[in-house]
Amino acid sequence: MKDISLVRFLPMVPRVPFIKVRMIAAVLSVLAIIASVVLFSTKGLNYGIDFTGGTVIELDTGADPDMDLIRSVMSDLGYPGATVQGIEPAAGQPNPHNYVRVGIPLQSEEGEAGAQAQQLAMVAVTEGLEAEIGAFEIRNQESVGSQVSGELRQKGLMAVGIALLLVLAYIWFRFEWQFGLGAVMALFHDVILTIGVFSLTQIEFNLSIIAAILTIVGYSLNDTVIVYDRIRENLRKFKKMPLPEVLNVSINDTLSRTIITSLTTLLALLALYILGGSGLRGFAFAMIWGVFVGTYSSIFVASPLLLLLKLKRGANTGGEVATF
Repeated sequence: MKDISLVRFLPMVPRVPFIKVRMIAAVLSVLAIIASVVLFSTKGLNYGIDFTGGTVIELDTGADPDMDLIRSVMSDLGYPGATVQGIEPAAGQPNPHNYVRVGIPLQSEEGEAGAQAQQLAMVAVTEGLEAEIGAFEIRNQESVGSQVSGELRQKGLMAVGIALLLVLAYIWFRFEWQFGLGAVMALFHDVILTIGVFSLTQIEFNLSIIAAILTIVGYSLNDTVIVYDRIRENLRKFKKMPLPEVLNVSINDTLSRTIITSLTTLLALLALYILGGSGLRGFAFAMIWGVFVGTYSSIFVASPLLLLLKLKRGANTGGEVATF
């Protein structure tokens, strides 16, 4: 049988000059980070009910719902960014059609006045939807107050921060401080660019996206550690080779593994994005973006940063000062 594996189509000893183009990559990364910060400062994020508070109602329309019509009605009612998601019924349910989850943003702070405002908004939404799509049944209703949503937002930010600190400690312990700082700076790069693309696209930012960001951190870190481990190995192996050349050789040594891992991960994520429904689409999009940006940062950010941080051949990397 003919071997058609991807490895056969990749060079056995690739020698792509990644380090030579590091300045171009650095300019692109800096511009992307600046653009992400500007977008976040001006447009912000399209926070979901998890972070803003509000009410989510689950509707049974009795037939396949017209999602575009429901979104149009919500926009006409003054909620253009409201959450509208289709939900497939569980196996064995008598209804073959999808249900719909509709999010109504929090109208005002908690209290009697806030509760009344939220109730009036819900009445207006249900009456407006009924006038356009016909009668429906409210199967479930959930409310998230402003205090709870604020705590979720704070804990989500804390989770990302703690993850980055633990990464710094782990890499510092396993390698040297230059490796730890380089890995964390690359992860900051990935997180900021992910927030920037969500600010640009205005895809709903909810708890599932926080989970995706933490997964991106883990994926990018894994790729970076593979490259760093080969760099440390080659620093011991090629004691007289200049550091830029060692970095380039190490990146090329792991290139086949990086490409194959990224492609197989993307295949699964594309299937999730296409077939997973609207409820998982934001998560899948974040992960697809994370695979691209994580692969890019492990090659063009994490490794070249070792040059900027003046990496030396210490106890863990061969015992001699690296030549630049």
